[in-house]
Order: sequence, then structure tokens, then C-alpha cells
Amino acid sequence: MKKIMLAALMGMASPCLINAQNRPASLPATPADTAKKTAGIALPGAAKSAPKPYNQVITDKAISRKGMITTHKLEDKYFFEIADSVLGRDILVVSRISKAGAEVRSASGYSGDQIGSTVIRFEKGPSNRIFMRKLSFRTYGPDSTTAMYQNLQRSNVQAIAAAFNIAAFSPDKKGSVIDMTDYINSDNDIFYFGTPAVKTGLRLGMQQADRSYILGVKSFPTNVEINVVKTYLLTPAPPSVTYILSAAPGGTVPSGSATVELNASLVILPKVPMKPRYFDPRIGYFTTGYTDFDSNPQGIREIDMIKRWRLEPRAADMARYKKGELVEPLKPIVFYIDPATPKEWVPYLIAGVNDWQKAFEKAGFKNAVMAKMAPTAKEDSTWSLDDARHSAIVYKPSEIPNASGPSIADPRSGEIMESHINWYHNVMKLVHDWYMIQAGAIDPRAQKMNFSKELMGDLIRFVSSHEVGHTLGLRHNFGSSATVPSEKLRDKTFVEANGHTPSIMDYARFNYVAQPEDNIKPKGIYPRIGDYDLWAIEWGYKLLDAKTAAAEVPVLNKLTIGKLKNNRLWFGTESNGDDPRSQSEDLGDDAMISGNYGIKNLKRILVKLPEWTKENNEGYDNLKNMYGQLVGQLGRYMGHVAKNIGGVLETPKTVEQAGTVYQRNPAAKQREAIAFFDQQLFTTPTWLLDKNILDNTGRDPIYVVTLLQVPIINQILSNATLNKLITAEAIDGDDAYKITDLMADLNASIFAELKTGTAIDVYRRNLQKNYLARLIAIVNGPNANASNNDVSSVVKGELKMLGVSIKKAAINTKGQTKAHLDDLADRIDAALKGKE
Repeated sequence: MKKIMLAALMGMASPCLINAQNRPASLPATPADTAKKTAGIALPGAAKSAPKPYNQVITDKAISRKGMITTHKLEDKYFFEIADSVLGRDILVVSRISKAGAEVRSASGYSGDQIGSTVIRFEKGPSNRIFMRKLSFRTYGPDSTTAMYQNLQRSNVQAIAAAFNIAAFSPDKKGSVIDMTDYINSDNDIFYFGTPAVKTGLRLGMQQADRSYILGVKSFPTNVEINVVKTYLLTPAPPSVTYILSAAPGGTVPSGSATVELNASLVILPKVPMKPRYFDPRIGYFTTGYTDFDSNPQGIREIDMIKRWRLEPRAADMARYKKGELVEPLKPIVFYIDPATPKEWVPYLIAGVNDWQKAFEKAGFKNAVMAKMAPTAKEDSTWSLDDARHSAIVYKPSEIPNASGPSIADPRSGEIMESHINWYHNVMKLVHDWYMIQAGAIDPRAQKMNFSKELMGDLIRFVSSHEVGHTLGLRHNFGSSATVPSEKLRDKTFVEANGHTPSIMDYARFNYVAQPEDNIKPKGIYPRIGDYDLWAIEWGYKLLDAKTAAAEVPVLNKLTIGKLKNNRLWFGTESNGDDPRSQSEDLGDDAMISGNYGIKNLKRILVKLPEWTKENNEGYDNLKNMYGQLVGQLGRYMGHVAKNIGGVLETPKTVEQAGTVYQRNPAAKQREAIAFFDQQLFTTPTWLLDKNILDNTGRDPIYVVTLLQVPIINQILSNATLNKLITAEAIDGDDAYKITDLMADLNASIFAELKTGTAIDVYRRNLQKNYLARLIAIVNGPNANASNNDVSSVVKGELKMLGVSIKKAAINTKGQTKAHLDDLADRIDAALKGKE
């Protein structure tokens, strides 16, 4: 489940915000290195007065909380008391939106969204100052004994992000007190928005100090939580965003100011980082990384480390673990359920977490992950959701139809420190609509607006498992469902035993291919933790007898090559725009077969929608919404097929594996895709245009059909697709599906009336105009003449031939058909004028 705009601005995912491979941060200078550089230096603006006695700064009126950093609140002032033992320690700062108004959410700024992440270090400077350095790990030399390590130390100066006067020393003289009030109140990039681009994307401008304030600062044993309210002026929206927002319900673009509640978590990182595990593109994990100057004497290496929890056996159990016995980890992964969660859904959320226990057994651990109810205030008055020692599923009474599984990880090693899964109340509407449209034809329980507790609980359980998978480090596996033959999805015995996809990390949702006569039960309809998920956890978490991450690589490679002989363990990344196997919301290994079965079910559902969506004393909003969902589902089937045109299959391999990494999609498969469009899209899908539904929802049938056709035309005639066809011809010659083949097939389908001499109805006239508009845009585009490939040349030739055919056909037509064809001929002539 993605919030694309913010994720793009952050350069990360989400999982369901999808994280890209985040490169964290140069080897941080040690406190000793910094002390040598700053000793005896008189800094401009340094403190001119000596620190005061402790009791004159922190009086008996202060409200104090001991923890990683002891915090004091004194009237409207906030102080940090930093022990000397904390100075020089690496502290991870992660910033998120806690609450936001509609004016920010309209630009994809939602509760729980991460807006910044960095690592800081407090250290003493000259003249009674405390420096806060912003650390970078972009370059690294893991071996501190080498000359390269020392060179990096000398070459990288960590930025001083802020400097604070020491207001007082701790009574035991082992700590320093600094006033953090002004810094917390400021609009800084450490505690809040990490980059200007994030603020710009949310249309947030200058902070308004008179309408911003500190909510509170809490200290815990391993973290400090800062909560603030910030008000910003709203900046003008870009034209594209203005158009989108204007078209949304309400029809206005927010202006003026916006107030948000922000949270900054300061989490102390381990003194000794966990041994990392290097990323392998054949298994989908989120990553963090650095540029390694040390391991390769003849150059640099880009190192990516997977994000995972530190799971280790107890020392007494290590021998048993090495023998292959299941042991409990020293510290299991525990998710607490927010006490605010409606009680009826708690068992399903817990089950969604506990479902992962069997996966960790593959890695040698039992009871490695579990969910528990958070203790009540009576049971434990010190327990808090904000405590970084506690991971949780946090219930948010929000209208957002979503859930997300973010986590906080140590950028030095990839170790996940904690996670707060965001569970938005309205996610239930999302799963309801999915299930009715995808499973309504085969599950009678889906045929109403209010699902039973049992059904909704099952759907909540699946979403819970998916989000927990993200917090364990797993990315989406959009290729998993493509490892299952489409026809097998109708095999009752197979899908009930194995599921319809080998990974719950796929966006496979529900088995829309199954037909009513297949009599498949819910076990064959729902997603579940599957073969790939078991393998991915084994790969990421099983301990290996190797001293370093580099030493693990050959061991893991050999294991992976053997495992991948099982096609069900294949990983298809969510970020590949070319591979038709790696797609969101698809099922099966053949998009055309799966799409045809899906459309059969949509036809069954459509005629029943007025009955299923009816509620006493209500209007037709339900029908309008669910009809829109059905049209959207049909559009997904079309998009799945379109990716076959010009498709390039990518299968990452090491040199020890047989076969090539890249293959072009076979020409026969691409022809099947065009044939599918001819039958299901370019031939007007009149079954979709139910008069009763249209008359009760006000939907424009021409718009509905156009909404389906235009994106597909634009996709298969995009420069990217056409260029891939040219490349394929260059490599595969006559075996390739050429750009000229595509044009011939499209013209034969979209302009079939030119040969038959039949009248052209309104839907087909719009289709032909939109198709022609795309061809003309290619020829008249800004880069048409600058391009040195065949795209513009071929399209220009097609336009000439099409113009001749249209003029010839127009002679024997009349009425609207003749007017239409004459208009098309004029458009072609105008487009080609001056292009000779």
C-alpha cells in the first residue's frame, strides 16, 4: 500500500511504503579525533560565562525524566542532561508526521509518514560547548586497523549541526545540561523535515513561530521522544497538483496555513554494530549501504546491507542451534497491540503476527516473533507506546484506507531497532471493496456491504501479516504470483494446499481467476505466508559460521543457487517497469488467460451490484463506489496485459548460474496481448455499460470507456515501449516482435471498419481519435526530429498509410461516419504538413 508522492520525495518505499536502497550515511570521526581538532580553539559566539551551579538551572520546580538522556521541563523550557557516557555515542533520529490536517494529506502527508532520518552524536567542544554533529556514513572502511581507515578519518569532517552552551554540570560532574528549547522550536532538518524537497512536496513553507509550540519531551532507557506542533504557510501548488486537487471532492486547493503534529525519535544505537548481511537482488530485503574504500585495493565497492532484526540464540543454546535444533532467541521480536484497538479485531491482528513463527523455524528459531496485548496502566504504569524498546501495531482512528509497516534501522549494520505499524481504521473499507470485486463471484460472503466479523477478521489478518513482513525487512515480491500457472489457479486441490501466490509480500490480493464452478474455499482465495516468505526469512536470519559479512557471501550464493531451482522461490522486484512477471495486483503466469477469467467474473458481479450494494434508507453512493471499483479492476487487467508489449524479463544471477539475466518477451506472447485488447478493450466492452447502473450513478459511458482505453494506448505507444521494440529487433532480428508489427496489428484492430465498410459508432470514433492523437503526438513531439532511432520514422509512415486508407474509405460512407473520417484525414494532413 503505497503513498507514492511522499515516498518519491523521501527517496524510499513504503511499505507498505516501498523503501528504495537507502544509502545512509563516511565513517564518523571518533570523539578522540574531534577533540584533537577542536582543543584550545576559541570559537566565535562561544559561551562567555561559566556554567552555573546545577540547582540554579535545574530547580526543584523542574519535571524530570531519567533515561538515555535525562530530560527536564522547567516552565516553558526543556533541558537535556547528557551523561558523559552518552557523549560520542551514535544516536539515530527518525522523524514522522503524527497528525495532519486535510490540507497536508491532500499532498500525501499522512499520520505515520516518515519525513526525516539521520544519525547524530553529542560531544564536548571548547569553551564549555556541546556540539551536535550530523553524521554521514556514505563512505566507510570497516577495518579500523588499515591505513585507508585512517585516511578516511582525516578526509571526512562531520558537520556540526548545532552548538549549545553548557548551562550546568551534573551534580556528579559526569554530565552536562544544555537548553534545547530554541532548537526544538526551530524549523531544523535534524528533528523534523530531513530535506527541503519533503516540505516542498507537502506545500509547507515558512514556519510560523507564533503558532508553533512544544507538546512534550519524554525520555526512556534507549530513546527520547520529542512531540511538537508546527504551523507553516502553504506554498502554491504546482499546476498538475492544482488540477488533481481541484477535481477531488470539495474541488478546491487548500491555501493559507497548515498545522501538523510532528514526532522525533532519538534512539541510541548499539556500541558494537551487529554483523551485517550483504544484500542479494535475488531475495527482496530493504537495505542501507555505503561506499567501501577499504575492501577493494583497486577501487571502491558499493555495499548494501539488508535490514533485519538481531536474532541470536542464548549462549547456552548455541551448540544446539549449530546442530540444527530449534531454539528460542535471546531477544524475540514482540509486537504489542495498541490498547485503543477495537477488541473484536485484536485476535486477528495477533494471528497475523504469529503466522510468521513458522518462517523463523526455517532459520532455526522457535517463538522468534509474537504479538501481545500492551499492558494497561494498572498492569504497568511505566509502559509506553513511545518507548523504543517496544514495537507495536498502533491503531489510528483515521479515514485513511491504508496500513503501513515502517521500521527504524541502524545505518551502520542494517539492524532493525523497533517498528510501529500504522493501522488505519478505514483499511477495512479498502479490503471490503477489494474482496467484493475480486471474490464476489465465488464467495457468497462477499456479496454485501457489511461483511461478517469472521470474514473481516480474516482480511485484517492477511493485511497484518503483510505489514509485519515489511517490518521484518521484506520488500514487496511482485513477481511471486507469476510463478503459478494461470490455469492452476482454478485447481481446487492445488490452491487450497499452496495458496494462489507463494508470497504474502506480493500484491496478489485475492484469487480472481477462480470460477464459481471450481468450488474453491477461502483457503484458496486468501493470501498467506508461502514458500517464498519461508525462504526469504531463512536466507536473511539463519546464522552462518562466518566471521564477517564478506565471508558469508559465497556460502549464501551456493545456498541460493540451489534453492532457486524451485521457481516458486523467485523474487520479482516491485521497481522493475519492464518485466511483465513483476506486477502489482496481478495473478498467474499469463496475463491474458488470467484477465479473461477475471473479466468473466466481473460480468457476473456487475449485474448483481445493485442488489449487493443496496442498503435501506440510503441512496446510490454504494453502487457508485463499487461500480468505480469494478471499472478500476478491469483497468488493472488491461494494465497487466499491456506490460507484455516490449516486455523484458530480468532474472538476477551470479556467474555460477546457467542462463542469461535478460530475455525479451516472446513475439507470440506480445501478439496474444494485442489480440486480448482487440477482443476485450478495442471492441467496446458494452457489457460494462449497464443502463440501470449508469442511470442511478450518473456515470458517463463514453468517459468510462475512454478511461480504460486511453491509458493503454498511451502505454503501448509510449517512447519507452517503442524503443524497447526497436532494441529487441536489433538483438533478435526476425524473431522479434517489431515496431512495424505492432503498428499493423493496432491499425487492423482499431480501424477494422475501414475494411468492412460498416458504420463507426460513438465509442469507436472516440477510440480512433485518441489513437490518432497519440500517433500525432509522437511525430510532433518536442524530441521527434532530434531522435535518431526509428520511432518517429515508423509512426510517420503509418500515419501516411492510414491517411490514404481513411480517405479511400470515406468516399463510400455518409453521416457521422463520413464526418469523422474526413476529420481524421484532415488531422493527419495537418500533422504531416512540414514534416516531409
